[in-house]
Amino acid sequence: MSAPTLHPAHTADAVERARDAAERESWAEAYALLHAHDLHPSRALTADDLSVLADAAWWSGHIDESVTARLRAHAAFLAAGDHRGAGLAAWWLHYEYRSLGRPAAAAGWLHRSRHHLEDQPPCPEQCFLAWTDAEEAEQHGDRAAALAAARRMTRLALRSASPDLVALSRQAESAVLLANGRRTEALALLDDAMCAVTAGELSGVFTGWLYCLALTQCMEAADFGRAVEWTNAAMEWCAPPWTGRPPEAVPGATSETGPESGPESLTTPAARAVASGENPFRGVCRAHRVEVLDLLGTWALAEEEARQACREVPVDCLESAAAAFYAAGDVQRRQGRLDEAAVSYAHAHELGRIPQPGLALLRLAQGRADAAVAGVDLALACQSDPRHDLLGRARLLAARTEVALAVRDVPGASKAARELDALAGDVPLLRATADTALGAVALAEGRSGPALRLLRQALAGWLELRVPYEAAQVRMLLAAADRTVGDEEAARLELAAARTVFERLGAVPDARRAAALLSGGKRRRLPGGLTAREAEVLRLVAGGGTNKDIAQELVISEHTVSRHLNNIFAKLGVGSRAAATGYAYAHDLV
Repeated sequence: MSAPTLHPAHTADAVERARDAAERESWAEAYALLHAHDLHPSRALTADDLSVLADAAWWSGHIDESVTARLRAHAAFLAAGDHRGAGLAAWWLHYEYRSLGRPAAAAGWLHRSRHHLEDQPPCPEQCFLAWTDAEEAEQHGDRAAALAAARRMTRLALRSASPDLVALSRQAESAVLLANGRRTEALALLDDAMCAVTAGELSGVFTGWLYCLALTQCMEAADFGRAVEWTNAAMEWCAPPWTGRPPEAVPGATSETGPESGPESLTTPAARAVASGENPFRGVCRAHRVEVLDLLGTWALAEEEARQACREVPVDCLESAAAAFYAAGDVQRRQGRLDEAAVSYAHAHELGRIPQPGLALLRLAQGRADAAVAGVDLALACQSDPRHDLLGRARLLAARTEVALAVRDVPGASKAARELDALAGDVPLLRATADTALGAVALAEGRSGPALRLLRQALAGWLELRVPYEAAQVRMLLAAADRTVGDEEAARLELAAARTVFERLGAVPDARRAAALLSGGKRRRLPGGLTAREAEVLRLVAGGGTNKDIAQELVISEHTVSRHLNNIFAKLGVGSRAAATGYAYAHDLV
């Protein structure tokens, strides 16, 4: 049966109402009107109306329809001889195809956009080409060209007098300056751009872009204060209009949370969708929020938000879902839910993220020290430009220090900690991370005085940042340093404070370890019927020691070591060193 014929007046009225809805950014309404109108060929949509349909389809979660409408808009602009309109439509097609993982199509449409716009007098549409030029130059390591392109974008934006383009150009220039190490200038420009965002001066798509770009930039630059502030603002903007209130804010002033008790598994990558009419930036902003909640120690909410983010992230932003899976894996690992953490890291890897250093630390917790060393070393080697993601590099180096100390590679740990120190500068989050690593190395080297000084600096830094888990970990190191200088009372105070935080966070393995150390010199009953000497041999096995290493450490023969190992295997009911190592970690013998 053929579609009913609509009266021209009715169709014109529908298009006008759609244009009005788009002007109000009521995208679901605009999409419904234009989509219904487009089913009837009696009155074709103009190029501008097709562009509105493409925008409305994208906001409503119909990505394929958005691309199709944009292709038709480009053809219509071209037929009308409107090269500026065709150039902008071509740039949007480049952007959408790139987001959908189709780089060849994206490159083709970028070439077309240049063809349409490069010979035009200066115009606002050329801002988008300058933005792309800046990103491409940055990716190729040509920072001078990147800065020149970003500043060309700024000049074009100021000439256009568009608040959207001016704010975006400020962010683009800020990103290039930050990569050049000009942090103060970069953050001043970013603050300028974000003033326009938080004041509600920009259109929806530019607001969403700038929240996503700024939050990524803050986390990579380890600017935790701005990340907390703008995460709250982003989630308020993303809140569904029908709720009448913003979502719960990130608790920047407190980090208290209760232990979780095995919430349901995260959504699998195949189970994501964006409902029609929802804000497609919501899942991306929520994924950033998960990272902030994780650091603040609000782990129950972080894991809940990670599940929600993976449901909300649109198909052209799956890297955000990968980040949410990874953050959830970190929470699960630190709570001792190792199997769940492995699944979360696997999902992150499936979506294209290298799940390090979390996976290396998981392997260490499982007693697989060799895999931990190999994993973090490979991740460090694969990081093409460490300056691009300072926090990511810092976390890898901190993990490298921890893993090296676990396998008694003190020189390797020292090398990683020194690089971390050089990277940190005076950035508070990085400084606390570096001081923690340096203090741990000094402690391992037997330098109690420097260890205490560095670890106290680190604790002060973490407490000021309100990052509880890392602060508690430093307290554990401080307790060890206090005991080496004979200050048992100070050690017990640090251990008690650490245990309280671990218990509140649900970090069961760490809480157990703190409790065991608090028992001090009390003789504890060893699991599995092990003797004290067998427990010592097992601890050295778990640390990666060979029979020869253990014999030298304990000043006994290799034959005696073999005999102890046979007894250990028999008592524990295991058949390999790996299984014995897993037992040692599970029972806090390491």
